[in-house]
Amino acid sequence: MRLNEVGIFLFFVSCALVNNFIFSRFLGNCPYLGVSNKLSTATGMGIAVTFVMGLSSLFAYIVYTYVLVPLDLKYLDTISFILIIAALVQFVEMFMRKSLPALYSALGIYLPLITTNCAVLGVTLVNMKEGYNLIESVLSGVFGALGFLLAIVLMAGIRERLELSDIPESFKGFPICLIIAGMMSLAFFGFQGLVK
Repeated sequence: MRLNEVGIFLFFVSCALVNNFIFSRFLGNCPYLGVSNKLSTATGMGIAVTFVMGLSSLFAYIVYTYVLVPLDLKYLDTISFILIIAALVQFVEMFMRKSLPALYSALGIYLPLITTNCAVLGVTLVNMKEGYNLIESVLSGVFGALGFLLAIVLMAGIRERLELSDIPESFKGFPICLIIAGMMSLAFFGFQGLVK
């Protein structure tokens, strides 16, 4: 779907809700399940992923369009995109270590794992596959990341409330988390067909 065909609001709905990276494309589940214990860490991770996805979409478009295509090196797109993402994650990690040490400590190993977050690489590859221009690529990255942020914050809110709930012993911890993730996926499936 192209931005000029549907407008910015429906493009947002398509990227964040209909084609949500976690519930529709099943990308980015490791940080989604691993960091969604607390609302504060989930929000921090979602913002960090939003920053990285937006900038990686921008730089991936520039590298693909102005370097790989003219030199007929399109087959190096995945490697190039991984290098771009790794550099951006290092930048975010250094910034958080200096500016937000509490959040940096809370995110722990999951912050460097943004480099291998399938959703971040997936958005760059989807942008090139769909033939998005620069603005559509950046908006697709930012809107897709906002969908990731929405999903991880909703899950964190539910998991915080579940800590106070009476859950059978066999479902406590990760099993109930998977059940909730499945229910949320079904709920997001209701958005399918909203935007074609």
